[in-house]
Order: sequence, then C-alpha cells, then structure tokens
Amino acid sequence: MDKEIYIIRHGETDLNKQGIVQGRGINSDLNDTGRAQAAAFYAAYKDVSFDKVYTSKLKRTHQTVKGFIDAGTPWEQLAGLDELAWGVWEGKPNDENAITAFKGIVEQWDGGDYDAHFEGGESPNDVLLREKEALKVIKSATDEKTILICMHGRAMRLFLCLLTNMPISEMTSFPHQNTTLYKVELTGDQFVITEFNNTDHLK
Repeated sequence: MDKEIYIIRHGETDLNKQGIVQGRGINSDLNDTGRAQAAAFYAAYKDVSFDKVYTSKLKRTHQTVKGFIDAGTPWEQLAGLDELAWGVWEGKPNDENAITAFKGIVEQWDGGDYDAHFEGGESPNDVLLREKEALKVIKSATDEKTILICMHGRAMRLFLCLLTNMPISEMTSFPHQNTTLYKVELTGDQFVITEFNNTDHLK
C-alpha cells in the first residue's frame, strides 16, 4: 500500500440545514451542528498520524478539519477539491422549481451527458478535470503516506468515481452525510475503498 486516504465531507452549514443550494459559489461557515460534527470526527481520529490535510478553498472544509490543522498537521488547499458550481441556482431555496431543475439535470447526467450544467455553473466533466489535477498533486507527494481530504458532497461522489474508475452515472451510489468518511487505499495506480460512508463518530 502506497497511501491510505481518508476522505470526508464537510460539517453542516446553515444553508445545508435550510435546504438552500450551496456549491462552489457560496463560501459559508459551519453552524453549531457542523462544529460538533467536526469535533466528533477529530475526537475519533486525532490519534491517526496524518502526514497532510488537503481541503478545498472553501472555509467550510477548513473549519471541519481545524482540529488537525491546529494540532500541527501540514495543510494544503486545492481548488480542484471545491464543490461543483451550481451557477444560477446558488443560494436559492430548494423549492419545487429547484427540485424540478435538479431532477432534469440529474436525468441528463444519468443519461450520459456529463457536459450538462446550469447557466454559470459547472458540469461533472468540468469538476473531474480539476479533480484530476488535484489528484496529481496528492499522488506526487510520495512521502505522504496517510492523508486526510475534506471536500464536498457532489464533488466527493465524482472524486470517488474517478478513483474507482466507475462511470459518472454511478455517482449516486456513494451516499454522504456531513462528515461521512470514505477510507481508500492506494497501491500503485489501484484505489480500493476499505470503509464506505462511515459515520460511527457521530453515534
């Protein structure tokens, strides 16, 4: 095994709680629940000797892994780990109009149109392009054996598809809650998921 990679989603924000659309274009903070989730994750995994923490450029990921950063774990921000940009829907309530629009775009993705996107937003192919660049950075640091990545729900689903060579249309097979953990082992060029949607730290 060359690397052990812990991949988590950020903790809850008020916009998550309110059902407001929140992508790359909204830089929101964790709420009290999110901070408690982050603290629970830190309590459960603080004894893992992480060589590096990688986050997106958005502060909700920084705040989720703040315990590890404050404890001195080296930290790097990669824009490639940012959430998918939802364009014109950013900051809008998840009402009937949004539900209809999102259902339509997901149907396009399920049908294999990975370039489909909302106006001003990103497609799955756009996100994968930048995730591939982030992955190059992560893989090239051969001295970093155990790493923690904190990112975002939709981007995480796409990232897991990228790592496991699953088609993008299968991204919904990776469920996620706030601070859910996927543990992945890298050997050569082969990624294997060893823990799937683990939320034991929240119990």
